[in-house]
Amino acid sequence: MYLCPLCQLPLVLNQRQYQCSNKHSFDLAKEGYVNLLPVQQKKSLDPGDNTEMMQARRAFLQAGWYQRVAEQAVAMLSAVKPQQLLDLGCGEGYYSGILQQRLSPQQLHGIDISKTAIRFAAKHYPKAHFAVASAYQLPFVAGQFDAIVRIYAPSLLSELQRVLKVGGYLLTVTPAPDHLLQIKQALYSEVKLHSSEIVELAGFQHLARQQLSFTLDRLTAEDLSHLITMVPLGWKFNQETQASFINSKPTIQCDFYFDLYTLSL
Repeated sequence: MYLCPLCQLPLVLNQRQYQCSNKHSFDLAKEGYVNLLPVQQKKSLDPGDNTEMMQARRAFLQAGWYQRVAEQAVAMLSAVKPQQLLDLGCGEGYYSGILQQRLSPQQLHGIDISKTAIRFAAKHYPKAHFAVASAYQLPFVAGQFDAIVRIYAPSLLSELQRVLKVGGYLLTVTPAPDHLLQIKQALYSEVKLHSSEIVELAGFQHLARQQLSFTLDRLTAEDLSHLITMVPLGWKFNQETQASFINSKPTIQCDFYFDLYTLSL
């Protein structure tokens, strides 16, 4: 099911090694994932979220604070019954695991550029297939998937068009205007809200939008610290402002857009 990231020829699994006809080979890790991110595609020695961010996100998600996000994704995909499903930018696999369990696709693939996250995902969700790979050069054959889930992850439009079947579905999850508003207010004197505009994607038809909004008002100091650590805004806190923000025990607004598209090329 994989393509060689060096020459784009099909990879064949022989015992515990993927190999193409050009003799490029990639070992299957003991956890069950394969690393298909060659050094030529890396922008740093260890790209993606670091261990601290991954562990913080894992703790926050496992505590169930974003369970409604997973449930909404399941609800919007359940009607299309995807059998070949890709979780793009899957991280440590929280959403992959729920999608696998609730939708029961024939195959669920998850990719991320973070080796640390993929190692964790493969270890904890053995029914899914995980690979370290770039969303800008997806290691899959054309038309392989009938649905793709993209939760926050950046991607290349032409690659989405290539690996998705015509008539297949793309579900994107993005921040709506008031997402994490209280964190922004703690950092900026003037807060810029996220756009409410529906993004037009060439080759895709927009089918539906659902907005999911809820507040987190029972976060412990540890939960709030995990949330700050796992989001990009967290880098803007210094130790003093973060401690002050956590001690204020804020209620956090969560606001998401779920947009469903179909490939109409």
